[in-house]
Amino acid sequence: MLLAATLPATAFGFSLCVQISALSWILSTKYKLSLHEIGMVWAAGPIAGIVGQLAVGLLSDRAWFIGGRRRPFIVASAILSACCLYLLPRLDMLAESLGIADIVLIAATVALALDLSINLGLNPARSLIADITPSGHARTRGFMYMQGMSGLWGVLAYLIGAWAGNEALIYSGIALSLLFSAIPCLLVKEPRILQAAPVPEPESPRHAGHSLGRIWVAHGCSWLGVQSMFVYMIAFVQQHIVTPGMSETNTAAQTGQVLAVSFAIMNTIGFLIPAIALARVSRRMGRIRCHVLCLAIMAFAYACIAQFARTPAVLYILMSFVGIGWGAIVSLPFAVMSERVGPARMGYFMGLFNLSVVIPQLLVTQLGRVLDAIADKSALFTICGAAVGVSALLWVRVVEVRAMDGAAVSGVPDKTEPAQAS
Repeated sequence: MLLAATLPATAFGFSLCVQISALSWILSTKYKLSLHEIGMVWAAGPIAGIVGQLAVGLLSDRAWFIGGRRRPFIVASAILSACCLYLLPRLDMLAESLGIADIVLIAATVALALDLSINLGLNPARSLIADITPSGHARTRGFMYMQGMSGLWGVLAYLIGAWAGNEALIYSGIALSLLFSAIPCLLVKEPRILQAAPVPEPESPRHAGHSLGRIWVAHGCSWLGVQSMFVYMIAFVQQHIVTPGMSETNTAAQTGQVLAVSFAIMNTIGFLIPAIALARVSRRMGRIRCHVLCLAIMAFAYACIAQFARTPAVLYILMSFVGIGWGAIVSLPFAVMSERVGPARMGYFMGLFNLSVVIPQLLVTQLGRVLDAIADKSALFTICGAAVGVSALLWVRVVEVRAMDGAAVSGVPDKTEPAQAS
């Protein structure tokens, strides 16, 4: 059942990889938008997600429809994301059919719907993992297993983009979104009554809110660095990596390939490292210290990219070290956060937690104007490294919670049973 429960997160993770690999590339090479305009398009999703994350998180805690509290939102988000992916290479046709000349407006609207559908689906998908796994190391393994599956398919996404092209990648994303949302509907049985979690030690409930705030700020700084890379790395590749003097078509193709291979390498390490090392290391040295170590490695790799990455080979090697931090970012914080909140409000707090992702995404959209004015685009990775380094320092101040291992307290239901949806 755990394998099936990871499929929705895998589908939305695959769609996110499609967005990362294809959106900036399409906007830059096909529609000739500047970095500032690309940033404006990327801003659309986070703006809607700030409100939507909280609403869907709260609703998914209390609703019960078609046999689940998370299921309806997962299916609806998958259908919406598939529709948005279909429209990505057809923005000019959509603008023409609607009689709108502003391609930036059309692109921002589609990006808004795509980013919103992905984020709104990820929230219930992650909450589903917490619903069916007991707290402690079992839940940590559950989130790492989720990241392993999601990361594996994410690597396949970037490889498809690198060797078959971004349009083939887009169609693969459409198929996977629909397929991996339907399977869990048949295989995963959601618990109607959520069980009370063991009380964590040594942190007391009165300090829980302060601790969550520290986690959100620290995680937000990580995403500030990562999202900056996702949105603007195309400018660095075009300036420092792509072979000069080629035709426009060949330049666009090489740029897309370098980006896809770079992200494929990062995601390969990102899904292997949790399964191979992080679970074992976090058990021995604690999840917080393990996470800080991974972020420090990532920050150092970013600094090295800024200084030394001037060929694809060097960039690929350094992106493998970036993947160590990426694997930690998308797995450990969710396990850490989930054990500080009650199971009856898991979706709501997942929504709050995801604000530490969407708010940095929104801030990053303003970085395009700055990078447009900077001649050397390697400054991007200096900014990325600084943000991740600050995140590591902030994580040091988060108190390690050693929750009781094992299943939730048997026979002790949570106070809130979800109401029947009308």
